[in-house]
Amino acid sequence: MDMMAFDLHILLSIVGVALVGGIVGLDRTAVGQIMVSQPIVAGPITGWMLGDVTTGLVIGAVLELIWLLDIPVGTFVPADSTIGTVSATAIAVLGSRGSAPPDRIGFSILLTTGMVPLTMVVDTLVRKWNARLAETAVATSGEDAGRKLAQAHLSGLLIFFLKSFILYIVLLPVGLGAVLLFNRLPEKFHSAMALFVKLLPLLGAAVVARKLSVRTLDRFLLAGFLTAAVFTLLFHLPALVVVAMVISAGFLGARFSER
Repeated sequence: MDMMAFDLHILLSIVGVALVGGIVGLDRTAVGQIMVSQPIVAGPITGWMLGDVTTGLVIGAVLELIWLLDIPVGTFVPADSTIGTVSATAIAVLGSRGSAPPDRIGFSILLTTGMVPLTMVVDTLVRKWNARLAETAVATSGEDAGRKLAQAHLSGLLIFFLKSFILYIVLLPVGLGAVLLFNRLPEKFHSAMALFVKLLPLLGAAVVARKLSVRTLDRFLLAGFLTAAVFTLLFHLPALVVVAMVISAGFLGARFSER
């Protein structure tokens, strides 16, 4: 992929991902909440749009584990896992011009994870703006109160959509530009990123175990981590096999804790 790769197809794909990603992002807190915004769903949807469902599934599964218990409680604004997942999938697939290899998947996940603080800041600002809209509508008295409140709700939905849409329009070209630089790095960096994406499910499982305070899983997670690392280095296992190993380790840990 070179600088000429930013052609009309890429630009239209970016706009399409931004539109769909903006709509899917509304499901997080604004409307619906039917879980379509979860990484395990948003990733494959994005991959299907771009012709690579497998990459979307791998990225969605990994990020689902990592952000599974990061939920908006009280005033806490969690990381926007939907934007991270959709962006990582789009960058990996568009940056590969087809099926994304493991090293580019790993780099895309690492890159979009670094964008999380920006999405959290923007999300906080949007929530404060929408809160002011609601307060203004509630303060209205008389016959216009209901109409003002309905307008405030619709305006809030539009602002949430535009927040995601604009972030995608900005972040996706930046991510694709970073992929251009990544392609020029020595082979050792690519091997490291391929190993990184294979071991990420272990990190996600460990995060879930820690947040649930399930300490009896630690030994199994450690054994799964070491086994996956050794087998990956020796036999170059695919990411899905590593995920299966992690699930097996978690299952054994859960059965052990029950006894």
